[in-house]
Amino acid sequence: MNYEEALNYIHAVQWAGHKPGLTRTRTLLTALGDPHKQLKFIHVAGTNGKGSTAAMLASCLQAAGYRVGLYTSPFINRFNERIQVNGQQIPDEALVRLVERVKPAADAMTDIPTEFEIITALGMLWFAETKCDIVVLEVGLGGTLDSTNVIDPPECAVITALGMDHVKELGPTLADIASAKAGIIKPGSPVVSYGGVPEADAVIARTAAERHAPLTVVDFSRLTIEDGDLDAVTFDFDGLNGIRLPLIGSYQPRNAATAVTALRVLRSRGWNIPDSAIRAGLEQVRWPGRFELLRHSPAFLLDGSHNAHGMRATVQSLRDRFPGQKFVFLLSIMADKDVDEMLALLLPLAGQFVTVAAHTPRAMPAETLAEQIRARGGRAEPASTIEAGVARAVALGGTGPVCALGTLYFSGDVREAFAKLNQ
Repeated sequence: MNYEEALNYIHAVQWAGHKPGLTRTRTLLTALGDPHKQLKFIHVAGTNGKGSTAAMLASCLQAAGYRVGLYTSPFINRFNERIQVNGQQIPDEALVRLVERVKPAADAMTDIPTEFEIITALGMLWFAETKCDIVVLEVGLGGTLDSTNVIDPPECAVITALGMDHVKELGPTLADIASAKAGIIKPGSPVVSYGGVPEADAVIARTAAERHAPLTVVDFSRLTIEDGDLDAVTFDFDGLNGIRLPLIGSYQPRNAATAVTALRVLRSRGWNIPDSAIRAGLEQVRWPGRFELLRHSPAFLLDGSHNAHGMRATVQSLRDRFPGQKFVFLLSIMADKDVDEMLALLLPLAGQFVTVAAHTPRAMPAETLAEQIRARGGRAEPASTIEAGVARAVALGGTGPVCALGTLYFSGDVREAFAKLNQ
């Protein structure tokens, strides 16, 4: 098998027609020698902010001297980003070798594992093989039935900001969504919750109490945001003062406060994480595609907001960093998202839209999206490709800011097209 063949195998098994549940993952991992049983975890669920929070946790733990696995989704540029150890992506040859090990075990199962279940198994094998001290494990979807939820009680479970997303899979209310996310709370294992949504908070508190899991809700009264520009946002939290976070979204200090709260819980469990490591980890963290500045002047931003809850946070960041300015938006949205609310949030900041379709069957066609924007009084034109869309948005932007957003699934293509344009 070569790298392309390995990726083709991983992507071949789609979710459609598979019943949700943990049985396939457990069966597959058992056949592979239960690599996850050798590992310790921080398990991270939530609607928005879970990837950023996971990246911050991993960065701080690495700064504290630990060997840290990081499991996230989706990827931006290359598949290997999803499985990292100390900031290094799994090498191509290791991925191929592990796929060759997983394939016969998966093929022997009567109920074939899904793509995400296979990737979870690959991650567990690599983290065990590289002898990670701890793995920051991001949930794929929900929590209770997500394939990452096969782990034993983690060192800490973290539930980031909750909002309405994936209602078809998780249920129509915030309580349903919270219930799915709270599925990662394990007996006796501490949990840190972002909080702030009473309906969801009640579910998390009840689940934690039932499972005798000590619950800490992040105390945002201890957070002060000092300053923000296009390089960093500076904040104080709970005795850590003047931290310069290079993730410039206005919402990122709240994710950082969540990460710090979880790291302090780990410290109380005997992990050696000095404040100096927390500071270093936060000031060095990288997380591409989340309110990321690809060019300073004129500004070109790339953001992965893909639901109304995330879009609200992005719009606030745009207002904070570019007060009074109008944007050219390069936009792609999945057809199953709350397009109405997302467009309502963006229209007041928009001078012009260029619409594209990300390379996924779930993407709304560019022409359809442009029609929806025009129907609401906005100016929009579709582009036939992402490359053409980037070029057109930059041309329309002139000396003003351009922001590409709506899905993480086109971030890699946007970055590539923008780099080509500026060669």
